[in-house]
Amino acid sequence: MGVIVLVVIITAMVFDFTNGFHDTANAMATSIATGALRPRVAVAVSGVLNLVGAFLSVAVAKTISSGLVDDTRITPVVIFGGLVGAIMWNLLTWFLGLPSSSSHALFGGLIGATWVAAGAEAVHFGTVVSRILVPALLAPIVAGVVAMVGTYLAYRITTRAADRGTVSRGFKTGQVVSASMVSLAHGTNDAQKTMGVITLTLIAARTLPAGSAPPIWVILTAGLAIALGTYLGGWRIIRTLGKRITEIETPQGFAAETSSTAVILVSSQLGFPLSTTQVCSGAIFGAGAGRRLAQVRWGLAGQMVTAWVLTLPAAAVVGAVAGRVAEAGTVGTVVVAVAGSAIGGGTYALSRRRPVGANNVNEVPAGRLRTATAPA
Repeated sequence: MGVIVLVVIITAMVFDFTNGFHDTANAMATSIATGALRPRVAVAVSGVLNLVGAFLSVAVAKTISSGLVDDTRITPVVIFGGLVGAIMWNLLTWFLGLPSSSSHALFGGLIGATWVAAGAEAVHFGTVVSRILVPALLAPIVAGVVAMVGTYLAYRITTRAADRGTVSRGFKTGQVVSASMVSLAHGTNDAQKTMGVITLTLIAARTLPAGSAPPIWVILTAGLAIALGTYLGGWRIIRTLGKRITEIETPQGFAAETSSTAVILVSSQLGFPLSTTQVCSGAIFGAGAGRRLAQVRWGLAGQMVTAWVLTLPAAAVVGAVAGRVAEAGTVGTVVVAVAGSAIGGGTYALSRRRPVGANNVNEVPAGRLRTATAPA
């Protein structure tokens, strides 16, 4: 195994780690917001289940390793550039607390780097449209509608209950199960993306034959990296999804998590590399709209959609630039690695000025957002 292949694998693990802390909120934000799980317990449970989920399927990994770009026309250096583009976008949106898509950052980085290195014909745009863009449009809408209906029914069914405390405790227990299922689904879908990238690297380096499934060591390392990132907790994005969209009550949290799980697991089995961030965000907005007189911050929805739209092209641009520089040889690769490390370190240093952690994740600074009443 060449040095550049090893560098790409390490970079893929770094991306997987950022994917973990970037997307922890997908599974646990609502459970933390309602108090169903304590913050540290929530991220620990999520990390373990992300690891377990990584072993449940490889359909998404094969889509990425064999369907997104022409593996005969790229090199590990190109993949390295794409990963750097994805990592930079993940760090930026994490710093801003925006739940953007780590998946689309990865796809954008790979597409941009491949396009510059091998031409547009090396990108399988049919696959991009059918397996990435169409699901990206439909999945959050489906999850939102299901969560809205589920929330409405949950309140209607329990509206005459005499003991509201028992109802709340029942939904909190349900949230523990449903949040755990989202974590399992997240590992099944998102960990596979890094597996696919590493497998693509090994195929491009002629270490594996074309069309190969991820080896077991790839599955294990990808699962461990995303689990570790998940355990450290992306507290900024957890705050956004748990507190800044709407004030989540236990029936809403249960409905949002259950609908997200269903959509993600079905997509994973079909081989769609879905954005779990978009699915879970759509479900939370739907759950907010499903409760009468709930305050839903639709202005934040606009910010999030803007980030979603920009993710793929922005990561593509950075991936293209990084890939072009890295193709200059060892010096170019070192330059990209040093620049990426410096940007990552600087972003982390800036985040410490206003840290968000397990102790203050459920606090929202006053005056940050305007609210608007959701439809009854």
